[in-house]
Amino acid sequence: MKSIIQFSITKEPEGYYVASGIGHPIVTDSKTLEELQDNIQNAVSLYTEGEGLASLGLTHKPSLLMNIEISTLDYVA
Repeated sequence: MKSIIQFSITKEPEGYYVASGIGHPIVTDSKTLEELQDNIQNAVSLYTEGEGLASLGLTHKPSLLMNIEISTLDYVA
């Protein structure tokens, strides 16, 4: 059983942040990281609603972990 639901976060060229669940079919987006955090919590609630967490491979109260991808910087030599 997993105790963490992990998300990969990227910033799209249009300016939106997109969070994709790793190992779970959960995707959400937002204009700000603060809103994205709320959207992730709501998306996880919807994903787990009516399901036994154990049937999804999760412990009773899983934590959420967000990894943010930062684009490569152009270095000046």
